[in-house]
Amino acid sequence: MNDKLVTLIGGGGFVGRYVAQALLAAGARVRIAQRDPRQAFFLKPLGGLGQTQFVGADVTKPETIAHAIHGSDAVVNLVGVLSGDFQRVQALGAQTVARAAAKAGVEALVHVSAIGADPASASAYGKSKGQGEAAVLDAFPRATILRPSIVFGQEDQFVNRFAGMIAKAPVVPVLRAPAKFQPVFVGNVADAVVAAVTSPARFAGQTLELGGPDVVTMGELIRWIAKTIGRDPSIVELPDFAGALIAKAGFLPGAPITKDQWTMLQSDNVVTGVDGLAAMGIEPTPMSSVAPGWLVRFRKAGRFGRRAATRAEMHATSDFDTGAA
Repeated sequence: MNDKLVTLIGGGGFVGRYVAQALLAAGARVRIAQRDPRQAFFLKPLGGLGQTQFVGADVTKPETIAHAIHGSDAVVNLVGVLSGDFQRVQALGAQTVARAAAKAGVEALVHVSAIGADPASASAYGKSKGQGEAAVLDAFPRATILRPSIVFGQEDQFVNRFAGMIAKAPVVPVLRAPAKFQPVFVGNVADAVVAAVTSPARFAGQTLELGGPDVVTMGELIRWIAKTIGRDPSIVELPDFAGALIAKAGFLPGAPITKDQWTMLQSDNVVTGVDGLAAMGIEPTPMSSVAPGWLVRFRKAGRFGRRAATRAEMHATSDFDTGAA
């Protein structure tokens, strides 16, 4: 990887910062491309002198993507949205990146998508992700598609969001409690990107799904988070008809959900295709081995409260055996 220039489209985001760090550690030069590159300047100290570059780019503006990719050896597209114009960003935007990469003659293109991507999906999010994958492979057949399940890490907006809600509310409503997830650690996703960039011929044209070692239901996850942060709220699993009404209204106090997100929850978010971490020789990191370290801030007395945790509470953070159905 020494001296290879890898451009990260959306490199200053949650996943991008870990990918950048992994690539810098591997000796690559990294160019962070996003709409406001100043928001990614915090990454500069992670690399050596001249190892990081920053450039403004927007996947909805092809000329900016072509400029950002120029001279690159590899390109990684990390851009995705949970709301807004899915088609413009995740379908057409992915196509723009792939076409620019092909025209620039880069060696490798890694497109980070999501489990559930399907052009025939009932969800606008899943549909746009599927269309984006198809557009990428059409323009750049050698591309590697990575489909992670829910990605967790210190800065995530999934586990932390629920932890914040549990810490504040005496009653926690749970939508689609039986829905299954296979949360994958952000560091493992970064390692997968590096593997794909490092060995483009080995993973060319492949679609690899990324999941962690544990498959958990929404209900189990909520109960595990509650035990980990030392909270004991009343957890109420809402029936689907109530969830559908809440999604139609567009909100749930403390945990907004859209109609499209409700549609996505109707399908399990687990690995069903090629297990990418196994194929790449990456050992998946359990949530229980890393999450308690940052979730401690949601305990009543923060880190000081952690010291007072009983041995039983400490044991409760070791796995997902919560007794939930």
